[in-house]
Amino acid sequence: MASQQQQAQPGGPMAQPGLQQPSALQQLSQQQDFDPVHRFKMLIPQLKESLQNVMKIASLNLAQNTSIDNGTKSSDASLQRFDKSLEEFYAICDQVELCLRLAYECLSQSIDSAKHSPNLVPTATKPDTVQTESMSYGQYLGMIKSQITCAKDIHNALLECSKKIAGKVQPQGLM
Repeated sequence: MASQQQQAQPGGPMAQPGLQQPSALQQLSQQQDFDPVHRFKMLIPQLKESLQNVMKIASLNLAQNTSIDNGTKSSDASLQRFDKSLEEFYAICDQVELCLRLAYECLSQSIDSAKHSPNLVPTATKPDTVQTESMSYGQYLGMIKSQITCAKDIHNALLECSKKIAGKVQPQGLM
């Protein structure tokens, strides 16, 4: 009897496994929210609905204005706000544009990453996987050293430019 009461209570033993499932689902949902392609796919039905709403309101307002112009109706009836529905449509369009730009940036970064480090280094944690185009650890170290050298060269060039700019600005400040 007491064990049944514990299981039925919100904090009982039966509730704990149920809590783990929603957290995993929430994590999956959060990951999908950050995925621009998934977000884009979720926004398309909203965009379609918003466009339908804009067209419906526009047609109703046009019909009412036509009837008012023809003198068959008075302007007592309230019009739906076309500007609000159009604003909603544009807001969703902006979100779609941001998702597409983000997806493009992710793709560009992925392509650049594959171009500058195309081969994988075999890992000891996954010995079962066969990596046909992998590089040895020595080759990997050489590539990393060249990337570090390149980054240092860029850093030094930026420092020199900033010193030149600062050198030109200081005499003007002293005058």
